[in-house]
Amino acid sequence: MAEKQKTVSLIGAPTDVGASRRGSSMGPEALRVAGIAQALGRLGVPVRDCGNISGPANPSLPPVDGFRHLNEVVQWNHLLHDAVYTELSKGRLPLVLGGDHCLGIGSISAVARRCREQGRLLRVLWLDAHVDFNTAAITPSGNVHGMPVACLCGYGPEKLVRMSGHVPALSSEQIRQVGVRSVDEGEKRLVHEAGIEVFDMRAVDELGMRQVMRSALRDIDDGVHLHVSFDVDFLDPDIAPGVATTVRGGPSYREAQLCMEMLADTGCLSSLDIVELNPAFDVRNQTAELAVDLIESLFGKSTLMGR
Repeated sequence: MAEKQKTVSLIGAPTDVGASRRGSSMGPEALRVAGIAQALGRLGVPVRDCGNISGPANPSLPPVDGFRHLNEVVQWNHLLHDAVYTELSKGRLPLVLGGDHCLGIGSISAVARRCREQGRLLRVLWLDAHVDFNTAAITPSGNVHGMPVACLCGYGPEKLVRMSGHVPALSSEQIRQVGVRSVDEGEKRLVHEAGIEVFDMRAVDELGMRQVMRSALRDIDDGVHLHVSFDVDFLDPDIAPGVATTVRGGPSYREAQLCMEMLADTGCLSSLDIVELNPAFDVRNQTAELAVDLIESLFGKSTLMGR
């Protein structure tokens, strides 16, 4: 792939402040134990482990005004924004090891900021069981890991929506969501209003993963910055039990592999998040190992002979 030799910077963000269930703060180490750096190295990808960001602890408090731990979420995302932006500015490919999915706000805000500076087109593939388009007014939980897409599209508290220096950080045509199968009632209305393109699991069932990915990647070619935000609950819990927000009926192993292989085929992967891995719910680190297996495919490892 075109970006294969770009150095990958691993950035650990060990927090679960955006979630109600603890444990995703252990995700970065689980991915390291599963050998993510070594797996990329075997593919000839230079890897630089930046270690973990150090941010505020999870205070385990109830929501206030529709948000749980908003101050801590803001702090973590500002820290991550700065770390991701630094690596992008140095010509590296940031790979965020989460942590819960509230981190997508800081990570993608940094990517959007850098792409605007470079005049580069940005496309975001959001692989997730959820649309993550809640707001304080409609959230059933107050958990900010259910709000990152809304914040990136300008629906949210000022400290989060302005993080990229531009509101909104993303326009609706810049993001496509794949694998969705759990949407709150309030989210449905907002997602339609915002014009987000969503390929839910019915689309995958009816069209197949190949056609869904062809549609989601239809305008991604040379010069486009492709950011992949990979929530591990995208996968079916039968193969990936290590998340706190499992939803039955997700992509199978082969569907997920095809998804990653087609992303790799674009040659445009330039930044990546892996989030919501929760070792507290895993079995012998099998979900972390599966995630590493899929990331290998995302970086060009193929199951096809002669490639």
